[in-house]
Amino acid sequence: MKTMASALCGFVFSLGLMISGMADPANVLGFLDVTGKWNPLLAFVMGGAVAVTFTGFWWLRHRQVTVRASDDVLEWPKRWPPDVGLVMGAILFGVGWGLTGVCPGPALVLLGLDGWKAWLLVVSILLGWKVTQYLQKSHMR
Repeated sequence: MKTMASALCGFVFSLGLMISGMADPANVLGFLDVTGKWNPLLAFVMGGAVAVTFTGFWWLRHRQVTVRASDDVLEWPKRWPPDVGLVMGAILFGVGWGLTGVCPGPALVLLGLDGWKAWLLVVSILLGWKVTQYLQKSHMR
């Protein structure tokens, strides 16, 4: 059942990316081009996403009953103050997004639409993820 729910969520997410135009790197790069032909589309998409997410998180935080997944209690992460890994990850994510115009979600959508460039991007994301895991494990020793 969890697999079906995950697949449905992924489908709805990719459909939303396609409908909103966020699977097109030109729209993202147009948003970042503040000195040229600025495209505000991404601001509206992000505003809608933040409104939905904020509402959902507000509702979850104000429930009387603990949120459960199976029998494990889910607790809100304590990420304040942010650690170096979080800040560096955010910086690398932003730089990669600015250079390519694509973040990981749309990159997966583009696998079937954009040929070898999308595959190269996804392989690079996976490689960066694995290098990070390796470096974290070697740092923990």
